[in-house]
Amino acid sequence: MMNSSVSYGHMYGAPWFYGFGGGVDFLLNLVAIILIIALVILKGYALWHAAKRDQKWWFVALLLINTAGILEAIYIIFFVKEWHKKKIKC
Repeated sequence: MMNSSVSYGHMYGAPWFYGFGGGVDFLLNLVAIILIIALVILKGYALWHAAKRDQKWWFVALLLINTAGILEAIYIIFFVKEWHKKKIKC
C-alpha cells in the first residue's frame, strides 16, 4: 500500500533536476552544482601542475584519490609555490 502524501516526482527525471521549481531545493541544487564545478577546476589545476612538473606519483594520487578537494589544495598550497617566486615590481 502506497502512502499518497509521499512525492514520487524523482521517478520522472533526474533527482537533482526535480527541485528546480524554486525554494530550498533549488538553492541546495545550485550550491551542489557550483561546488562540483569548483572541485573539478581545482582537480584539473592540480593535475595540470603535476603533469607539467613531471611528478607521476602526484598525478596518479590526485587522479585516483577523491578527498573533496583536500589533497588538491594541499598539493597546490605546499608543493606548487609559483606565487612565492614572482616578485611584484613597482
